[in-house]
Amino acid sequence: MENLNQEKPRRDSNKIYFLIAVIVALLGTNAYLFFKDKKANDRIVTLSDEKSSLETEIDKIEAELDNANNSNVKLTADMQQEQELARQKIAELRSQLKSGKLTQGQLSKAQEDIKQLRYFVTKYTADIDELKKQNATLTVERDSLKTTVASVSERASTLEKQNEELNVKVKAAAALKTGNVSVVPLRVKNSGKETDVTRASTAQKIRISFNVVNNSVAEKGLHDIYIRVIDPDGNLILTPNSSNFMADDEEMQFSYKTAIEFANDDKPYSIDWTNPNKFVKGTYTVILYADGYTMGRGTLALR
Repeated sequence: MENLNQEKPRRDSNKIYFLIAVIVALLGTNAYLFFKDKKANDRIVTLSDEKSSLETEIDKIEAELDNANNSNVKLTADMQQEQELARQKIAELRSQLKSGKLTQGQLSKAQEDIKQLRYFVTKYTADIDELKKQNATLTVERDSLKTTVASVSERASTLEKQNEELNVKVKAAAALKTGNVSVVPLRVKNSGKETDVTRASTAQKIRISFNVVNNSVAEKGLHDIYIRVIDPDGNLILTPNSSNFMADDEEMQFSYKTAIEFANDDKPYSIDWTNPNKFVKGTYTVILYADGYTMGRGTLALR
């Protein structure tokens, strides 16, 4: 009886130890699961925070890229291509982050890609600033060149004007001028002999005699002489060969055209002109032109 009583407390003690072991095991399992869930939750929170941080960084990078492009600087072909690649990478990262299925490794890769984007945007912005400086320098040089060109153009215009004025003066100085003009009415007899007359009824032609003022600037050689004969009524006498010419900056008609050989030797000249009409009483005016200017004039009075 005594042995049976000793065996019973021993069995109860074993049960207690077993229950304690079961409880400890359960507590350990629960603790393991608790810490595991907590670690998983912490990891989810960490991944979520990293994702949010990456999205914010992408927003900043894209904003800086947009700001750089608003500088009104013409980009090089390489810079345009680099920008397109950067925007493609930004779109890819946004798509990956938006899916929400990134692993830690993919997040690490995204972080590395963003670092590369950050480096690109920093370099890209620096390149834009350099282009701005170059453009500013080119603008200053262009404005300076414009000023220089304007100054040169103004100077050239002034010189051209002075040259034109000088040419006009030289042309005027080189034009032949008469010292005096003598106009004599003539009658031609049947024998061919010419005699001076004073009456309009007997005059058939006039002889215009003159000499040319000494002129070392005038060109030696043939010079066209244009003659205008004005009748007593103030009308220009025209002939079938009459045409237009320019003199004293005016277009006009001539009565007769001929040429003289000029040698600057005080040689006297005579030009005969036959009136296609009958002479009338009154005063005739004879005007000579050469080299675009009035050369001289004379008058003739007929009774």
